[in-house]
Amino acid sequence: MPGTDPYVYIILIAAAIWSYATGKLTLAGSLTGAFIGYILFKGGGLPSFVMLTFFFTAGSAATKWQRGKKALMNAEDNHKGRRTAKQVLANGGVAALLAVLAGLLPEYSSLAKLMIAGSFAAATADTLSSELGTVYGRRFYNIITLKKDTRGLDGVVSLEGTLIGTLGAAAIAAIYSIGFGWNERFLIIIIGGFTGNVVDSVLGAWLERKGLIGNNVVNFLNTLTGAIICIALNNVL
Repeated sequence: MPGTDPYVYIILIAAAIWSYATGKLTLAGSLTGAFIGYILFKGGGLPSFVMLTFFFTAGSAATKWQRGKKALMNAEDNHKGRRTAKQVLANGGVAALLAVLAGLLPEYSSLAKLMIAGSFAAATADTLSSELGTVYGRRFYNIITLKKDTRGLDGVVSLEGTLIGTLGAAAIAAIYSIGFGWNERFLIIIIGGFTGNVVDSVLGAWLERKGLIGNNVVNFLNTLTGAIICIALNNVL
């Protein structure tokens, strides 16, 4: 969108400074986040940049929400301290690569932007479901065994958290649709976000608990799943 570039750059610089000053990101994490934002804007357009902004702000707010209560439940261990560049890449790396693809291969730009939305839908669903589900969930189950389990552990889900995460995916789908048009892709993105969130929980219960993979790998595969599901459904519907 013509004329928006200076405003986006100001937002990126301000966000990087704010993220570091408030202790949310390390210096490297702040710079990495700003660089990903730049790539998304140039390759994926303003809607893709807005998706990143929504994911970051909603995720930060959800992480901070009732932190004292989470601490009492031992459910905030994964989010203590500043987030690093690796954590930023785990959540935004797939989207950044797709934005580069959209810029280099304009003929695939539409599909790449859909996949960007799917990756952010999955990331948003995961963050909101885990952070807010821990607070508002009533019954918690291991996603693989479906037996009751301890809230806050890897792979433990609740109905309330899953619904909240799905609403987060719907918000990303709405941003995409406002920017690129309303059609069946709205539902496709929600499904992509939901599926990525489920895969995240399965990997958490199956591999992360055993120490075979770390949270960054789980998050990367979560976003990758959201992107793949979107392009797969787009080819079917």
